[in-house]
Amino acid sequence: MKVSEFDRIDLKLYYDKLDNGLEVYIVPKQNVNNIYVTFTTKFGSKHLEFIPAGGKKKIKVPEGVAHFLEHKIFEQEDGKDPFAFFSERGADINASTSNHKTTYHFSSPNNFEENLEFLLDLVQSPYFTDQNVEKEKGIIEQEIKMYQDKPNYVLYEKTLYNCIVKHPIRIPIAGTIDSINKITKEDLYKCYNTFYHPSNMFIVVTGNVEPNHVLEIIKKNQEKKKFPKQTEKIKIREYNEPDKVYKEKEIIHMNVGIPKLANAYKFNITNFKDFSKRTIIDFFMLYFDIKVGNTSKLNEALKQEQIINENLDYALVKLETHIIMIIFANTTCPEKLVEKLRSEISNFDIDETEFNRKKKRFISSYIYLSDNIYRINGKIISNIINEGKVITNDYEEIQNLKFEDLKSFFKNISFENNNYVIINPPK
Repeated sequence: MKVSEFDRIDLKLYYDKLDNGLEVYIVPKQNVNNIYVTFTTKFGSKHLEFIPAGGKKKIKVPEGVAHFLEHKIFEQEDGKDPFAFFSERGADINASTSNHKTTYHFSSPNNFEENLEFLLDLVQSPYFTDQNVEKEKGIIEQEIKMYQDKPNYVLYEKTLYNCIVKHPIRIPIAGTIDSINKITKEDLYKCYNTFYHPSNMFIVVTGNVEPNHVLEIIKKNQEKKKFPKQTEKIKIREYNEPDKVYKEKEIIHMNVGIPKLANAYKFNITNFKDFSKRTIIDFFMLYFDIKVGNTSKLNEALKQEQIINENLDYALVKLETHIIMIIFANTTCPEKLVEKLRSEISNFDIDETEFNRKKKRFISSYIYLSDNIYRINGKIISNIINEGKVITNDYEEIQNLKFEDLKSFFKNISFENNNYVIINPPK
């Protein structure tokens, strides 16, 4: 195993790549009682058009298929209930699908070897039939309807849909009722055989473990299984996403007490060849934290003017060619707030003292990471998905961010491509 150290937080990362291509990352932490295991495939809701394993032509699968597949992994041919299995052994099991990945995970201080073996076998033993696929459609349809009644979910999804023109990230992760009803057993197997191959997956184990013991369990498990060789990189459609937003504004009425606002900004990042992906993301997060974060001047001014009574919030969404920053607020004056946000965001009036203060906060957050096996695990997953590798020198990366570079970076950024969505109370 290769061993590397995370800067400044006294943690070691153990790494190995098995013969079948599966990558294993282990961070032991002896002063905790728990163990957290994640098993991730680089397959998310955006992967809709690709050349399937063994095929030559690109196919298109229905929207929501990655989330649907996540659900069906928990159906076992022998009828065993995975949730009951883990619960009986003192473990919590769950899964999640994002735009970029699907992750299966459990946590427990006990029965580690048995739980790890079961997780590997669960994910690597698909069982799809016409009958169980049809049954699942009704379950997911109810899930979609449930989310459509949640204002915060609708606000986020509608903002993303109106911001993006071509890229499938604009579609809800679960798909639509129409799209999930088109999913077949064959669709699931094509996606599974293409994206759930060990060479497209990785395991992260954090907590009170001995690295060699963990690796031995995984190796023995994988040696019992046969997988077809997959030497070529999976070919996925690339999208020529325009800079313009799809729709500049939309007003919706739902059951809310006060209006909700989402104001999104769409930035093309393809021209910034001198900056790494990580630096680009750091710059956007730093800039928006300075502008609209909890301690920002604007945040305080808006509270004093009684335009908001809670802090502004923001989120970053990453495409291959663009970054989208979304600001969220509960406000009695949504359109007035949009004007103030646009004025503030497009005006680079920050100083180096403010920049360095935020840098220190980012560094503190990184150091705090070492206390939490879930955050360590999530950080590793995020780096692999976003950067294609684990970054262990985060401290140095943040420390090397320079104010002059930030100024230069935002001089070449256009703020004109933005939109907003307002959810008002019922008429």
